[in-house]
Amino acid sequence: MEGMSQEPQDRPYAGLRLMHVHAHPDDESSKGAASTARYVAEGAEVHVVTCTGGERGSILNPKMERPEILANITEVRRQEMERARDILGITQHWLGFVDSGWPDGDPKPPLPEGCFGLAPLEESVEALVRIVRAVRPHVMTTYDERGGYPHPDHIRCHEVSVAAFEAAGDPERFPDAGEPWQPLKLYYHHSFNRPRMQALHDAMQQHGLESPWEERLKDWKPEPEWDARITTRVVCDRWFGVRDQALLAHATQIDPDGFWFAIPRELQAEVWPTEDYELVTTHVEAPTPEDDLLAGLMDHPDAAGGRI
Repeated sequence: MEGMSQEPQDRPYAGLRLMHVHAHPDDESSKGAASTARYVAEGAEVHVVTCTGGERGSILNPKMERPEILANITEVRRQEMERARDILGITQHWLGFVDSGWPDGDPKPPLPEGCFGLAPLEESVEALVRIVRAVRPHVMTTYDERGGYPHPDHIRCHEVSVAAFEAAGDPERFPDAGEPWQPLKLYYHHSFNRPRMQALHDAMQQHGLESPWEERLKDWKPEPEWDARITTRVVCDRWFGVRDQALLAHATQIDPDGFWFAIPRELQAEVWPTEDYELVTTHVEAPTPEDDLLAGLMDHPDAAGGRI
């Protein structure tokens, strides 16, 4: 229909593909969701790989603590992921492994048999390489070596993602897993950084509001060298509303009356309008600091502005 199509300048990332690799359903909505929504709106294909089904995750929303939810938690979390996927406008793939659960105790108990955290690394890497070679992403994101937080599935997700990024383009690795494809850039998520939380906390107090981060910040020691690893700040406050809707889709994990929504969205946009990343590896020229995960790719043959 006349007037309905978008001009190339409105979709500058058409033809480019971004892949986020996450541990559980809901991670795609709590880490990088606003920048995901921005890239989708601006023409990129965004794919999410979810390593596990979140089968052993606790129900974190009191309103969902019902027997029928507990009895069908695997299917419920799959349905939540489908809703979040549709809200964000992404394609989503299950890697096919089982949630390791949070090992609670001192000392921590062993991980359950058959879980993602205990799966042979080569098996997990091959599964991800197969998806990478099928999707052919130009950029991949995952967690840092700490996992973002020390959940065994998050740490394993980091290990698997980094290994798959390196192996996907090597024809000698996993020769039966598809045609080799080398992603061009690898990033780690860094949006849960202390300076951001401190800035939001300070802004809440300045407005006479109760901050959800007060107690956490007391025990969170500053790590300037760690925070200095951030290279990339993607402005995406226009899409904070999409992020919030995607979060709410994960009703078993997100309490609408909890800390996720304690800070007014307008204040978040004013104080910290970005989601933050660390550029770890690049095969294209991409000077840092930068404000775009797809920087350096606009002349790639797959890009709308490139020479196909």
